[in-house]
Amino acid sequence: MQEGLWQGPVVDAHHHFWDPTENLYPWLEPGVTVPHRYGEYEAIKRRYDPEDYRRDTQGHDVVESVYVEAEWSPDDPIGETRYVHGLARRYGYPHAVVAQAWLHHDDAAHVLAQQAAFPLVRSVRHKPGGPARPQDVGGERTLMSDERWRRGYAALQAHGLHFDLQTPWWNLHEAVALARDFPGVTIILNHAGLPTDRSPEGLAGWREAMAALAGQPNTAVKISGLGMRGKPWTVEDNGPIVRDIVAMFGAQRAMFASNFPVDGLCASFDTIFTGFKRIVADLPDAQQQALFCGTARRLYRTQPAA
Repeated sequence: MQEGLWQGPVVDAHHHFWDPTENLYPWLEPGVTVPHRYGEYEAIKRRYDPEDYRRDTQGHDVVESVYVEAEWSPDDPIGETRYVHGLARRYGYPHAVVAQAWLHHDDAAHVLAQQAAFPLVRSVRHKPGGPARPQDVGGERTLMSDERWRRGYAALQAHGLHFDLQTPWWNLHEAVALARDFPGVTIILNHAGLPTDRSPEGLAGWREAMAALAGQPNTAVKISGLGMRGKPWTVEDNGPIVRDIVAMFGAQRAMFASNFPVDGLCASFDTIFTGFKRIVADLPDAQQQALFCGTARRLYRTQPAA
């Protein structure tokens, strides 16, 4: 750890645990390969549990963490939540859970009620699909614009659940409409809106979309998933992205996260979090505290009640 960098507690706002030898994750099955922004991912098709996570996070004061659904078999969303609560009882990690729910399914309301009954569940995630390239916007929409999916989404508020949204930036105009139409649900954008295209044109589109989402008060963002295929994770590449997000959302609506073990494909935990600490070292302590700990702790309620 370098002198002068953030030394306080860290709440990792986004990571996974899994054991593909015991549970079904279709994308982690032997012989299966799905398109991934980091390319080939065979190295993470292995058990990753809290003991592995503690080894990866050594040197950083990770006091609490948020588990995010890992595309466990869609036929058994409750099974994943039960599995993760078992890990929490055994290891003390995680401290909050983003659970799986398929909001356009007929049983969505029932699944949400079951998920909300678990003590660590704070949010759900359902990737809404849609256009894979910005040039395809207009010819295809995501599930965020589907009325059946929206009926499922509307049930989140009754259970006090947030929605974790993973979608590339060019679909955020639909997220803006979703936030506006359902002001009682907080949308937490995963992986910084996926700014994978770092060309001037790509970054200009990303900034415009992110600024529009930041204009909705019931939104927040995780600064994570910033790796680029075939390139090392560097402060020089990712510093401007981080600083833009903080400028748009403010530290009270932004939080750092590792996305481990997935982001282990492009960097170590230490590289990523020391990088974050270097990028924001010139910010006031209160803003750094929010980014590394306070925002995630507030939104995901990772601390036990007094």
